[in-house]
Amino acid sequence: MLNTAAPFSPWLQRQLANQTLNLDILTQWLPRPLTPNDYAQFAHWQQLQADGNEAEIARQLRILRRHVLAHIIARDINRQSPLAEVTRTITQFADFAINTALDYAHAHYQALYGTPIGRHSGAAQHLTVIAMGKAGGYELNVSSDIDLIFIYPESGDTDGKRERSNQEFFTKVGQKLIALLGDITADGQVFRVDMRLRPDGDSGALVASETALEQYLITQGREWERYAWCKARIVTPHANDIAALVRPFVFRKYLDYNAYHAMRELHRQIKQEVQKRGMEHNIKLGAGGIREIEFIAQIFQMIRGGQNPGLQLKGTQETLAKLGELGILPEDTVARLLAAYRFLRDTEHRLQYWDDQQTQTLPDNPEQQTQLAISMGFADYTAFLGSLKTQRDFVNQQFNQILNPPEQPDSEAQHPLAELWDNAAPNRQPENGRGEFRRSQNELAALGYTDSARIAERLAHIRQGSKYRQLSAQAQPRFDAIVPRMIEAAARRPNPDATLLRLLDFLDTVSRRSAYLAFLQQYPAALNQVAELMSQSAWAAEYLRQHPILLDELLSAQLMQPLDWAALENELSGSLNAQDDTESKMDTLRRFQHAQTFRLLVQDLAGQWTVEALSDELSRLADIVLRQTLHHAWHSIPKIHRPDPQFIIIGYGKLGGKELGYTSDLDLVYLYDDPHPEAASLYTKLARRLTTWLSSSTGAGSLYELDLRLRPNGDSGFLVHSLAAYTQYQQQNAWTWEHQSLTRARYICGSEELGAQFEQLRRQIIAQPRNIGSLKSDILAMRHKITATHPADDENVKYARGGVVDVEFIVQYLVLVHSHEAPELLENYGNIALLGMAAQRGFIPAEQARAAQNAYRRYRQIQHNKKLRDLARAAVNEILLADYQAVKTLWAAVFGEAV
Repeated sequence: MLNTAAPFSPWLQRQLANQTLNLDILTQWLPRPLTPNDYAQFAHWQQLQADGNEAEIARQLRILRRHVLAHIIARDINRQSPLAEVTRTITQFADFAINTALDYAHAHYQALYGTPIGRHSGAAQHLTVIAMGKAGGYELNVSSDIDLIFIYPESGDTDGKRERSNQEFFTKVGQKLIALLGDITADGQVFRVDMRLRPDGDSGALVASETALEQYLITQGREWERYAWCKARIVTPHANDIAALVRPFVFRKYLDYNAYHAMRELHRQIKQEVQKRGMEHNIKLGAGGIREIEFIAQIFQMIRGGQNPGLQLKGTQETLAKLGELGILPEDTVARLLAAYRFLRDTEHRLQYWDDQQTQTLPDNPEQQTQLAISMGFADYTAFLGSLKTQRDFVNQQFNQILNPPEQPDSEAQHPLAELWDNAAPNRQPENGRGEFRRSQNELAALGYTDSARIAERLAHIRQGSKYRQLSAQAQPRFDAIVPRMIEAAARRPNPDATLLRLLDFLDTVSRRSAYLAFLQQYPAALNQVAELMSQSAWAAEYLRQHPILLDELLSAQLMQPLDWAALENELSGSLNAQDDTESKMDTLRRFQHAQTFRLLVQDLAGQWTVEALSDELSRLADIVLRQTLHHAWHSIPKIHRPDPQFIIIGYGKLGGKELGYTSDLDLVYLYDDPHPEAASLYTKLARRLTTWLSSSTGAGSLYELDLRLRPNGDSGFLVHSLAAYTQYQQQNAWTWEHQSLTRARYICGSEELGAQFEQLRRQIIAQPRNIGSLKSDILAMRHKITATHPADDENVKYARGGVVDVEFIVQYLVLVHSHEAPELLENYGNIALLGMAAQRGFIPAEQARAAQNAYRRYRQIQHNKKLRDLARAAVNEILLADYQAVKTLWAAVFGEAV
């Protein structure tokens, strides 16, 4: 294997010729990937440390590197190792070398000065070494520098006779570590150590306390440093938890579209350097190179990582894969980017295998060109260059689409409607009249605005308002660029006035958050989508205004795709598990629910869902939220006595019948069955916590309005009941209307065993023999009671006679009377399906059932349109009146009473 690889690496040829490699060791190593245990067994490290033999430790590390590099070259050239093995092997060796050098350096200075002690904690202190860049992401090159940062926990002094401050002690330790790894000796070098990413770079202290690091990140941390710290990884065993102070600096809690500007600036600087130094053939920094793929991955981490902990990853490949999994990038794009990344990194390694030099530049040497092409699987260098160009062209195209501004500032100023917005400025309103204002009115009218005076006044009010004047120097130009686009987008809609006013309300809400302005400026197509949504629905406009973070969903490749609920729940579960406090978990639940609701809303407005199918989807969403909330709320209670609660959530009403709408309440009942002596107290605490998690408002908004009045004894009853108490109540004390409600109840989540017991009880209660006359009287009395509080109104399809309530009462009656002989009626399939089942059994006339089904379907569509499509009242026309009459006819047939 070594001899096969040697023609592609003069460095390896020299090692073999000079007999500097232990072939016995390599023979054992080559059939498999290396592990840290192989490094630990290479030399008598413990004895060398005990002897304090610095020179021999340095020598053995360099000899070990030689063998690791030979192993990597041989396996890679012989196609025995994928890219991930190559980079992980050299990175794990770097971790081993760092810790070996640190152990020696710490012991050396501890013997001289004593143990460093923390001033506040009184505990012994250890240096934390943080690997940055490729070392942090397990992506090192074989001939790479390692970027390190040195941090220690707290200030203090050593406890030896020759006392030193902790700062001085750890500075010496760091300097010794760098020398052990970086000094060039007769045996070469282990790694070049680059410390320039530390706070204040070359001008800063070599080591910093955690307090100093935190202060630096808060007060001086620059945008490009966020990208560097994204890959930060602690490599030392005495790790101090710096994640809590680094994470907020790297990953913003909001969607950070300002990151585009910083990334563009960084890329612009690199591009200028490439052009100045003639580095177009550099496969890392040149166009379509490795750095552009890394930037693509990191830009999405910076924007969305604070909202989605699943993106807080170290490696480029795993980040790209996650972007595809989340639908942020199309899966085929991710597949091609990953293929290009592996191709470029493989090429990079072969360039470095040649002579163990840190280079990413294509060779001029014909012999090396040929060997490079062959090692990459091509017949000649020309064929290799063709494939390389294809890969780089694709990467550069994707990079430009993602990162480059869609429109340059000059074109922003030339927008045809820019002057219309400029005319709203105070200095454009002439003293002698309202000439500019009238001209704006005429221009707006020409664009199709009906009440052009009102629109012109609104624009002037915004332009002259304090909120606009107080915008930052960065935000105001973005605002100025967006308004003309909004005017143009709204003018294309059938209701331009309402659309623009909704857009301006939205803009007013987000104007203080420059990141949202950046989004609307960066993505004109998304702004048009927003205009379309707001044109169709005032409710959608208000929903987006309340949750502007949902703008990001418009860029998702999965926006219009069917929702994969199993995958979404796994994603939510992972995000919740990554949070370590209640508030963060509650925010995560809300963001998840809002995102999926918005996705369904967009699909609904596009005509992808029937009302029934949409209700199923919204009900599945609620089920997932309840399931995850129950799990995490239970584990937030101290001193729980079991891993999973003997507790269930029962859904009634629209949730139970899977007929949820966008703003439906959740009718819930909580039950438990647990012999633990503190069960009642614990589950009451859980019920309260559930109610808080589900219904309270946080910075991320709210989840659901809850209605718990359907529990036994309603508001005067306990918040949670044992199954035994609930059973007794249903069998002995429940009113008829409560049994009516039970026909639409279902087990949502919690203990599956307890859920099965509830379902058995529900079936038993519903199917028990009843006095039909008494049942009819009770239901009719309840219907009359409802009419007294909600008078019948033909414009309100819910309470109109022959409307929704009447259909529901008919179905509930049929279930309570006939389910003992027709058990399919117990299955809670929804009112439309149950009417059909009752007709099949001959309990009601088939033709009357079909008419009532059609009426109920139209009622639900009317209710849905009232919420979604700005329908104020139902149009009382012949169709609606015929529907009412159809239900009234069925009502008379069932109850023997005309409506």
